[in-house]
Amino acid sequence: MASWPPAWLTPVSDEQIANGKGDAVIAFAETFGIITKDSVAGSAGSPLVLRDWQKELLRHVFAYDEKGLKHRINLIGMPRKQGKSALASTLGIYGLLAQGINGAEVYSCAADRDQARIVFADAKKMIEANPDLLEMVKLYRDAIEVPSTGSIYRVLSSEAFTKEGLSPTLIVLDELHAQPNRELFDVMSLAQGARGNMASMIAITTAGVKTDSTGQDSIAYSLYQYGQRVARGEIDDPTFFMAWYEAPIEADHRLEETWRMANPGIDDICALSDYKSAVLRTPESEFRTKRCNQWVSSAISWLPTGVWDACADPVELDPDAEYVLGFDGSFSGDTTVIVGCRKPKDEEDKPYIFLVKAWEKPVDADDSWRVDILDAENAIRDFCAKYKVREVACDPYRWQRSMEALADAGVPIVEWPSTSAKRMIPACANFFDAVVEKRVTHDGNPLLARHLSNAVVKTDSLGVRIVKENRASNRRIDAAVAAILAYDRAGAKMEKRIVPKFL
Repeated sequence: MASWPPAWLTPVSDEQIANGKGDAVIAFAETFGIITKDSVAGSAGSPLVLRDWQKELLRHVFAYDEKGLKHRINLIGMPRKQGKSALASTLGIYGLLAQGINGAEVYSCAADRDQARIVFADAKKMIEANPDLLEMVKLYRDAIEVPSTGSIYRVLSSEAFTKEGLSPTLIVLDELHAQPNRELFDVMSLAQGARGNMASMIAITTAGVKTDSTGQDSIAYSLYQYGQRVARGEIDDPTFFMAWYEAPIEADHRLEETWRMANPGIDDICALSDYKSAVLRTPESEFRTKRCNQWVSSAISWLPTGVWDACADPVELDPDAEYVLGFDGSFSGDTTVIVGCRKPKDEEDKPYIFLVKAWEKPVDADDSWRVDILDAENAIRDFCAKYKVREVACDPYRWQRSMEALADAGVPIVEWPSTSAKRMIPACANFFDAVVEKRVTHDGNPLLARHLSNAVVKTDSLGVRIVKENRASNRRIDAAVAAILAYDRAGAKMEKRIVPKFL
């Protein structure tokens, strides 16, 4: 199937799909769904015909495990013009009439009331077009009621403080990227708790801004990054599902092959001619966001997309090789990381970069979370006891006491402050060139890959180096810094060894 799977897909087993209600949802949609506007997909009023990729998506969303509905949160990302609204409307009606829940509460949510009404209005049109469905319900301006079951379908917008006390069974959240902050999402997702495995939220969106009105990561971008971590196996969360269509960021946005990577409905639900026209009159960043479904930042990403992944070549560590460790420590909010670099054994060998250990704040931890300093010290000691470690390059901020303790224990500590532009600029340049030219290999660790992808470029009169996108951002780059430290010192000559100075 050319349009399946999407670029990012969290794991769902064949057994869970087979035990689920996906085929029942598909049958309901094709029995009662209609096209509400004339389009490439068909004329208004004609039956809704789901494409194979849409069916596969529904089978994944409505998978069941041994407890019931598997996914509590579903994030579906695709560009504009892919039939999102018609699909969302059909799901709303299914949740109201066919899910088999007495007292069901279904909500169409969006950033503003007008946007929320788009999905809800299509749902009303579908009901009005079918006498059997119309006989079962009472229609109001912003609500649909089923008197026989006490079920209700309502429109809600982003004034989240008015939503306390709800007990939703299905939430259809349209264009999640437009939410001004995460308040509506948090209130509605927490409100599902009383319904157990009967309840789910389905957020359907295109890509959008990375940062919301509070200066933090937008809820859509946060969930997108979370979904990547689940898909990569960094996080085990069987209740979260993401299917995200996108084109690679390095792909030429002007080419048809790029459009097809991100748009499963081209030539079917949407017209290819529309893309050919839009690319000529739309700014690149807007076209990439809305038509290629890419998260485009105003900041410039450091490593070109794909070059780090191309260097992956996981191998077992050689106890006879020589190693350098890079250590970037934090206290609470950031990540504490130890990254190793194996020095080349000969001229044909390449430096090998790998993650030793990381302490990253869990997504559900509160502000009391702290790095286990003793555990970090012991991890360095243990590695040095097992392998031939020439140096441990350490960013000293807040870790002077640990550095001194490790040095007293015989660990070859060197002080390497990442805030020193004089050191960081050439180190970043050397690391960048080595990765782009494939003169290094690495273990393919997803945390390390994520931190490298989060790093953006800072250019000033001193030169070019990596930084976080902004100070308030929770997109960590600590593993990237540690990798640069390790690679830099692995290539340094022994006579240039830095002598630590403890404050």
